[in-house]
Amino acid sequence: MRPIRPTLAAASIAAVLALAATACGPSEDNAGDKPSAPASQSADDKITIPDDLKDRLKERGIDLDKWKNGEWKNWDKDKWLREAKDFVNPIIEGLWDPDRMRDAEKPPEKPVDNDISGDEGVTDPTPAPVNAQAVKAPYHSNAAEAGKVFFDGPEGSMVCSATVVKDPAHPGKSNMVWTAGHCVHAGKSGGWYRNIAFVPSYNDSAKPTSELEKAPKEEIAPYGVWWGDWAQTSEQWISQGAATGGQGAPFDFAVIHVTPEKGGTGKSLEETVGSALPVDFNAPAVPKIDNMRATGYPAAPPFDGQKLFQCADKPGRLSIKANDPTMYRIGCTMTGGSSGGGWVAKGSDGKPALVSNTSIGPVTAGWLAGPRLGTEAKGVYNSVSKKFANQ
Repeated sequence: MRPIRPTLAAASIAAVLALAATACGPSEDNAGDKPSAPASQSADDKITIPDDLKDRLKERGIDLDKWKNGEWKNWDKDKWLREAKDFVNPIIEGLWDPDRMRDAEKPPEKPVDNDISGDEGVTDPTPAPVNAQAVKAPYHSNAAEAGKVFFDGPEGSMVCSATVVKDPAHPGKSNMVWTAGHCVHAGKSGGWYRNIAFVPSYNDSAKPTSELEKAPKEEIAPYGVWWGDWAQTSEQWISQGAATGGQGAPFDFAVIHVTPEKGGTGKSLEETVGSALPVDFNAPAVPKIDNMRATGYPAAPPFDGQKLFQCADKPGRLSIKANDPTMYRIGCTMTGGSSGGGWVAKGSDGKPALVSNTSIGPVTAGWLAGPRLGTEAKGVYNSVSKKFANQ
C-alpha cells in the first residue's frame, strides 16, 4: 500500500492508487520542478516573504535572495524543512499559472504493495468497485467546498484534492482547508512540500483539457489562488508516513490555513466560495453509516485531473495495523489526484459533515480508504484554528 500521492502529467503512466495516497506528483513537462523562464522570473520578482518567515528561514540557514531566485527548488536533505514548527511557504505570485496548474497532473511511479493480509484489526471484505460520477458543472453550485491543492516536491509539481472547512474561531469566515497529510509533508523520508496553494472550484465549468490550454486563469481559478500560510499534519504522519505499504495512513490528514495570493478583497475563503463544511471528530461507526461520499480530482488514467468526480457507497472497515485506528473504506474507481478530497456523511448530529479524506487505494483503482477522524485529527484542527484566532 502507499499513500495516493502527488500527481504528474499525462501520457504513458500506469494507474497508481497503489494502496497509495491518491494524490500528487511531478509532471513530465515540469520534470525536476523547473518552471519556464517567464513564469519563474515573474514569480521571483513578486515573491512575498513576511518578516516572521524571513527570520525563520534565516534561522535555518536559508539565504532569502537565493530562495527568491529559485533556491526553493533545492531539495538537499539539509534544505528540506521537516519538523512541525518548520513550515514556511512564502507566496510566489504568478507561480501557479494555468499551464503549470494543468501540467501538475500525474501520479509518480512508485513500488506498490497490494497485500494487506496479516492485518490483526477488523477488515471487512473488499468492496465492489463503484464507478466515479462526474460532478455537474458549475462545480461551485454542486460542490462549492471542493478544490485542488498544488505544491512542489523533489519529483516536480504535484496535485491533491481538498475541502474548505469551518473555523470555530471565525464563524462564517474560515480560511481553513482540509486535505491529506501526504499532500503537505513527505512523511518519514522527507519534510514539508513547497509552494502549497489551494484553488477552489478548479475548472468550475468542466472544460475539456483541449479548451483549458487557451483558457485564462480567471476561468481555471474563478475564486482565486489561495496560498498556505500555515499547514499542520499529525506527528504520526511525520514520523511514520511512507509512499508504500500504507504506513501512517490512519493518521494521514492535514489542515492548511490559506491567504489570497494577491491580497484579495478582504473576504475570507469561506465568504468567497459561499460555503464550508463542519468537521465531525466523533462520526458514527461504520455499521451506523448508510452512505459516504468522496469527492476529488482524479488524475491517473483513465482520468486527466481536470474534472471533479464523486463516489458514494456504504463504507466498510480496513485495518492497516492492529494498534492504529481502523480506516473507512468504500468502493470507488477514482485514481491518483483524488487524495485529500473530503468524505462526507451524516455526522453525530445527523447533518452532513466531513468525516474523512482520501488517503490510500489499490493500484487497480477499485476502492479508497480514509482515516477515521478522532482525537489526533481534532488536535491538528484546533491548533490551526487557535493559531489564527486573533487575526
